[in-house]
Amino acid sequence: MDVTKVVVKPGAGRSVSLGGMGVVFKVSGADTGGAFAIVEHPIEPGRLVPPHVHLHEDEYSYVLEGTIGARVGDHEVVAGPGSYLFKPRGLMHTFWNAGPGPARLLEVIAPAGFETYFAELADAGDPDRRQELATKYGVTYSSDWVAGLTSRYKLTLLGH
Repeated sequence: MDVTKVVVKPGAGRSVSLGGMGVVFKVSGADTGGAFAIVEHPIEPGRLVPPHVHLHEDEYSYVLEGTIGARVGDHEVVAGPGSYLFKPRGLMHTFWNAGPGPARLLEVIAPAGFETYFAELADAGDPDRRQELATKYGVTYSSDWVAGLTSRYKLTLLGH
């Protein structure tokens, strides 16, 4: 565990883009002995994260800015600044920027490890490689909710 990192200053952290959503790496699994990781997700207006299920980790999101829409299992919600959103492993979920302006989430991933998926995904241009990574990290994507959400809320999938 890296106990020398006691402060992560504003603006610190490497960032990558996933085509409409960013990932800013704030605290890695190496910093916490694998217990958790923290990333920030700036999300462009009208962007939808593809619905997916994680096998290995839970995600806890805190809305820092803007309005986030989300579907977790059968529950569809809207969350503003100061709200928490829980996306447990094993349950299909998705989220999107539901407002006209920028939105930003602080995401705690527990246990750590999934944050490296984002870094590898940003570098994977080819769809076969993206599928390999999803398999490696225990993520399954589904298009079941996409048509309904994109038409109802005028959303665009990440990367499109």
